[in-house]
Amino acid sequence: MRDFSTPGRSPVYAANAAVATSHPLSTLAAIEVLRSGGNAVDAGIAAVAVQCVVDPLMTGIGGDCFALYAPKGARAPIALNGSGRSPAAAHDAWYLERGIALAPTSPHAVTVPGAVAAWAKLLDDHGTRSLGELLQPAIRYAEDGYPVQPRVALDWSRSVERVAGDPASAATYLIDGRAPGVGTIMRHPKLAATLARIAEHGPRGFYEGPVAEDIVARLRDLGGLHTLDDFATAAPEIVTPVTTRYRGYDVYECPPSGQGLAVLMMLNVLTHHDVARLSELDRVHLFAEACKQAYHHRDALFADPVLNRVPVEHLLSEAWRASAHGAIDMGRAQEPVIWPELPNPEHVHKDTVYLSVVDRDGNALSLINSIFQGFGSGITAPESGVLLHNRGLSFRIDPGHPNTIGPRKRPMHTIIPGMLMRDGETVAPFGVMGGHYQAMGHVELLTGIIDRGLDVQEALDAPRSFAYGGGVEMEPGFGEGVVAGLQARGHRTIPASGPIGGGQIIWIDRKAGVLAAGSDPRKDGSALGY
Repeated sequence: MRDFSTPGRSPVYAANAAVATSHPLSTLAAIEVLRSGGNAVDAGIAAVAVQCVVDPLMTGIGGDCFALYAPKGARAPIALNGSGRSPAAAHDAWYLERGIALAPTSPHAVTVPGAVAAWAKLLDDHGTRSLGELLQPAIRYAEDGYPVQPRVALDWSRSVERVAGDPASAATYLIDGRAPGVGTIMRHPKLAATLARIAEHGPRGFYEGPVAEDIVARLRDLGGLHTLDDFATAAPEIVTPVTTRYRGYDVYECPPSGQGLAVLMMLNVLTHHDVARLSELDRVHLFAEACKQAYHHRDALFADPVLNRVPVEHLLSEAWRASAHGAIDMGRAQEPVIWPELPNPEHVHKDTVYLSVVDRDGNALSLINSIFQGFGSGITAPESGVLLHNRGLSFRIDPGHPNTIGPRKRPMHTIIPGMLMRDGETVAPFGVMGGHYQAMGHVELLTGIIDRGLDVQEALDAPRSFAYGGGVEMEPGFGEGVVAGLQARGHRTIPASGPIGGGQIIWIDRKAGVLAAGSDPRKDGSALGY
């Protein structure tokens, strides 16, 4: 139990249902749906739609979505890849011939947004309410206004330059050229009208007709290759989750094109170690070395599996695990492997929203929605008010690489929902926000609970480290001597410039008959239950 004489927060315990999101208005929307009889999918869609309005620099209907859903009684979750594809004309040779790079605010970094189609698919397959009904809270916030929360305001202030360069974005998200402050009431009437159109017409209201025409016209004006047909043919995909067993639990992730496979690879390496008994220094060192191994393979091999063969079986094999484990020296750091064109580490920890829902029947949803970097591409379609993500930045322009940009192709994706099960029963929907950090974040969260015995909130609160881009980025809060000890082993340590990611989890305690929900204090997180 935490020390109540110091600042902090406790897990939220509930007997019936629980929600954990990174924004209080999002959590409230989900709870209202649950209390009125909706299920986990209904609540999750209402919540994420609200967050697409009230947390616009983190997520939006111009972004992507992934989900894992475990219906009551299911022995494995259902996985949904709701990421969008590149335009049909996006051949890597075209970019090379013209010397065009995938810049953050370029139309070429915009893939067709997949979120709206993903929401509709989840509701069609597993929901009990209509998309039109569930979008009403989001529409009200966009029309009537919402107060800017403290963490949202901080991130907004750091992203002014991104939106200032686009006239429609500046008009929508800045006040006299500045970010809104804490508590400022913001309204987005054009986005409200677009959400109302989607509520009336379903996903066709986004991918066809005036909204799609507005988005495509704006992108093509900027030199993009997008067409109306690229939007009209957008569709999510039900995929088979990947899984591994860790300390008696079954950990499920979405398969590539997401990076969830890297979580399982790292956990497999950690089974060789008694993580619970490691010193803090040894644990951070071990995590850094396992992280390097998994991310090395991620950056070399992960891509759209429809167009490229990703060697999933090999990467989850005992042979790979033994090789990766053998490459780790607990006394010294490995030389990091730096692949060309890796994203700037300054942009890897901010911009995604994740939520967990467990309803009164025991259905569990793990859902993540993102526009990638803060305010995505910074490009807003002027009539529809749709801010577009820049997920295409995860592509390479390298004809020899599996993740090179190509026609109708999904990029390697960082956003990953997780689901934990044991003996065929759901234990916890969980997830960690933070771009490239997310795979390492899943490992830190799960080992905190399973190995170290932390409760769900303590595991989210614990200081984080991330070995990526040639150094080990570290939050404050590690014990005395840890940084010096890492440096003595050859690590280049980097003080984190801000919080690393966020996260939510709901633990189903069947023995006690309760749910324990945690939400990350690095965000404006909120967990509620009843």
